[in-house]
Amino acid sequence: MKKKIFTSIRINACIEEVWQTLTDFENYSEWNPFIKSLSGEVKKGNQITVKLQGMTFKPIVTAFDKHKEFKWLGHLLFKGLFDGEHRFYLKENRDGTTTLEHSENFNGVLVMWFSKSLDRDTQKGFEKMNQAIKERAERIAIQQVPIPL
Repeated sequence: MKKKIFTSIRINACIEEVWQTLTDFENYSEWNPFIKSLSGEVKKGNQITVKLQGMTFKPIVTAFDKHKEFKWLGHLLFKGLFDGEHRFYLKENRDGTTTLEHSENFNGVLVMWFSKSLDRDTQKGFEKMNQAIKERAERIAIQQVPIPL
């Protein structure tokens, strides 16, 4: 069975400021309401440790393209049982804002058992994280605007 969660948010900050916020892994515990911590050397092919509320897993980074995309693939116990490909994708808008697409593709035999929880809890978690990234990146953007004399 397959399932996809897709969220998107427009952020009033440039792509560099949004990327800076998204990749502020050391401070996730201070501002991120969904991912409590993310540790390890984040680069393509490496295993990282991601802690959510009540769950820790060790996915493999499948993409880490500065100012564009961060993606990982994780498995519950073994491949095919409950797999998740988590993706953050940034799009630079012509007006100086950035669109963050935050999604996950789920596959495996247990997906149907978790479907309602994914729709309810995981979707809300993504939306809360998106809002936190928006608020933090916009705060950074305001601090970096020069004040005219």
